[in-house]
Amino acid sequence: MRAFLLLLLLPLPALAQVATVSPYLQLATSDGVTVRWETEGPAATEVEWGLTSALGTTVPGTSWASGGGTTLHRVELTGLVPGTLVHYVARSDGWSSDPTSFVVPEASPERVRLVAMSDMQRSNADPNVFRDLVADGVLPFVDATFGESLPEAIQGVLVPGDLVDDGWDYGSWADEYFAPAAPLLSRVPSYPVPGNHESDTDYFFDYFDLPTNGTAGYEEHWWTHDVGRVRVVGLDSNGPYLVDAQLDWLDEVLSVACADADVDFLVAQLHHPFKSELWLPGENLWTGAVVGRLEEWTTSCGKPSVHLFGHTHGYSRGQSRDHAHLWVNVATAGGAIDYWGEHPQQDYAEFSVSQDDWGFVVLEAESGDDPSLRVRRVSIGNRDGARDNEVRDDIEVRIGGAAPARPEALSPAGDDRPSPQEVVLVGSTFDDPEGVGHGASHWQLVEGACAFEAPDQEAWVQSRNEYGGVDLQEGDDLTDHALGADLVGETEYCWRVRYRDEALRWSEWSTPSAFTTAANAYTGNLLDNPGAEDGVADWVVEAGVLESLEGGECDVGQPHSGERMFVVGGACESSAFGAAWQDVSLALWASAVDEGDTRARVRGWLSDWNGQDEPALQVVFLDADGAELGRGARLASATPAWTFVEDEQPVPVGTRALRLRLEGTRNEGEDNDSYVDDLDLRLRFGGEAGDDDDATGGDDDDAVSQGCGCSTSAPGGGPLGLLLLLWALRARHLARRRCVESPS
Repeated sequence: MRAFLLLLLLPLPALAQVATVSPYLQLATSDGVTVRWETEGPAATEVEWGLTSALGTTVPGTSWASGGGTTLHRVELTGLVPGTLVHYVARSDGWSSDPTSFVVPEASPERVRLVAMSDMQRSNADPNVFRDLVADGVLPFVDATFGESLPEAIQGVLVPGDLVDDGWDYGSWADEYFAPAAPLLSRVPSYPVPGNHESDTDYFFDYFDLPTNGTAGYEEHWWTHDVGRVRVVGLDSNGPYLVDAQLDWLDEVLSVACADADVDFLVAQLHHPFKSELWLPGENLWTGAVVGRLEEWTTSCGKPSVHLFGHTHGYSRGQSRDHAHLWVNVATAGGAIDYWGEHPQQDYAEFSVSQDDWGFVVLEAESGDDPSLRVRRVSIGNRDGARDNEVRDDIEVRIGGAAPARPEALSPAGDDRPSPQEVVLVGSTFDDPEGVGHGASHWQLVEGACAFEAPDQEAWVQSRNEYGGVDLQEGDDLTDHALGADLVGETEYCWRVRYRDEALRWSEWSTPSAFTTAANAYTGNLLDNPGAEDGVADWVVEAGVLESLEGGECDVGQPHSGERMFVVGGACESSAFGAAWQDVSLALWASAVDEGDTRARVRGWLSDWNGQDEPALQVVFLDADGAELGRGARLASATPAWTFVEDEQPVPVGTRALRLRLEGTRNEGEDNDSYVDDLDLRLRFGGEAGDDDDATGGDDDDAVSQGCGCSTSAPGGGPLGLLLLLWALRARHLARRRCVESPS
């Protein structure tokens, strides 16, 4: 009994601590780094480190209670030598971390590599994606690609938000973010910014030691930190922080970075996108103000830049047209993918690639006389199939070096008189002195003198446009461009082109080329309300539902142009099949039709939500009693990308009306997402389709002019000429512009 009492009086050994979060690195500089970790309860805080695995130097730290009832630990290692490999172990009472190591950053290295990924928030359907992305994605990719150890190859991890699914669930921070990423974060410092799922909780700011060089009162919400010669800028795009103070601070940061000779590149990260092809509701106009500032900085300072974002769960990469600035959505590292067709989506000119997959991004910045910034997307696939660290996108931006050769504007030019409906601009072969590929072409056209301050038509066409799982630009060599809208007959125009290489360097503009169009071979657009901008006015519903909807209304996609589009079959109210039509009287052209040389041309744009529902259009020829004389081709398309369709057919003798008929067939889901927009129906008099003859089939000198100085003569007699003149006067009234042409 006495022995038992003595045992009770003896001091008990300390119980070993349990680490809830393994050590992770923060705020690395060329002479120091911060080591952080978390334990279940209060405990001592120290790190032992050394230049070999024997360690030898112990540094104490600080600890404090977290909001989740655990203990957070911090140890600051200082006096380190740049470029050295440091081994370390973290300890709290009876607990010790596994030995690991990191490399002290160099102050001004020639190369910096960063891994960027976001939206690792756990999905119930795929809970292990982030763990696999780190263990089977980042780590083996780095090892196989760079032939260096992880801390030698990668100098930082950037995370543009949504680290966890619910920022208020304290346990999810350890389980969803830190545990899966431990093999990476223990050896490479990370620099996150908050997303909306962090919910502005103190937990985010307790876990991370971020620079405190932002605006006073907003510490750690926005900040800047150098990783070698790369200036990283962290921003907060969440609602409470979209304030002028942040933009004013950014202006100052950019000004300083421009003048700093030790800064070659600028990488900004924030959570919300300005534009998002895969998920339009996630867009944030405030981010556009940031993008504009970064664009101007890149051009003014001559340094490559990029802004990274997430929020939309899929990868997108684009670039600014007039600035060598990249847009990169680095998601998704675990969150449920925004698959094609699941949300409102749009094909934006800025983006070259959008992919619905899981993956990460590697940025590689090379300094020197010709600085470059390379971006690679590494994919592990999606629910439809795994990918083994496949590099699905790879672009390298350069500011210096030789730009592409100045192109020539070959045709039309001089005495060329193309049909105003069939103008194709043709430039010379692309030539880059450094052998870099052709990345984009920029076309501009103006009416009259060669002054391009406000072009009448303009097109920025990129070599790649991967949208909806298809490269819509495949096979285009970018040296010719068919105009997107008809021109005016017998009118002078001027055009020019410039070429961009894949390093985002533009050539000079070509010497402008002037030409004059031939007489107009087609009437103006005969349809009323061709783009749904006036609702469903002038259209007769034959079956089901016809709606005129704005983009996003009742969860539909975006119009091809303007504010509205037709939804044939309906999305607010839906029918499995919808049909509607509009009749156009040909009484004015009856004589010409009965001469047998009249043709009808229909054009339009078709799209749907996800490639399942099918919009279609077709011209029907009717006689004076409304009886059908024939039909043109049925033009249909089932794709989420807007698709141009066209058909031209002879008008049967005896036709007195053209009926343009729209159809929408629902093949999946509850809504009938059959979208139709920008319809165009015209007549052509004389000649075969594609001919450049004038509207009457005669010589140019004898043709009825369809410019504002209209002639009253016409070959073949007075009645046809009078009819054409009446049409010209009608077109002048309806279009309120030149009597030749109604706007497309």
